[in-house]
Amino acid sequence: MQTTIFNTPILTPCLRLLARLLLKLHGWKVVADERALKLKKYVLLAAPHTSNWDGYFFILAALKLKVNPQWMGKDKLFQFPLGGTMRWFGGIAVNRSKANNLVEATVNQYNAREQLVIAVPPEGTRGRTERWKTGFYHIARGAAVPVVCGFIDFARKEVGMGPVMEMGESLAKELARFGAFYADKVGKYPEDYTAPV
Repeated sequence: MQTTIFNTPILTPCLRLLARLLLKLHGWKVVADERALKLKKYVLLAAPHTSNWDGYFFILAALKLKVNPQWMGKDKLFQFPLGGTMRWFGGIAVNRSKANNLVEATVNQYNAREQLVIAVPPEGTRGRTERWKTGFYHIARGAAVPVVCGFIDFARKEVGMGPVMEMGESLAKELARFGAFYADKVGKYPEDYTAPV
């Protein structure tokens, strides 16, 4: 298992205390679905994603909730000199310029491990796009794991993990369910949010 900020001996318990303090100082609340906290394997959505601040608050929330997520980012983020730091923060480098079967590779990772949480920003970028990328859905279906709705809401100053959703056969129906859940979640830059459908 990759050593990250969320599972480093001695250091992580100290960081959890710091995360609680920082959240309190910022005036943010962490909320979580109790069912999600008991799961060992799932895809964790990270939405809305409109700012670099999203990652900061997600990390604080994960520390407080004792969750150990990993996330996928463009490979340029993992180059020297910050590559090691990005991996320590749970990053997995993805080369988006090459045609590779990322979904299949990720499904294989889920099948090979007893515990795995991969956080996916379904918008794919901080800027507005046409629609959500649906790789997370295919990963969840292929690995037979649920999707947990990780969210950030700057209007309410809340961050956390919402409902656990098992993925059915209809992508359109699932995107509509996500759309309903995220409809009242406000990103730092609401104009940059991309809805699921």
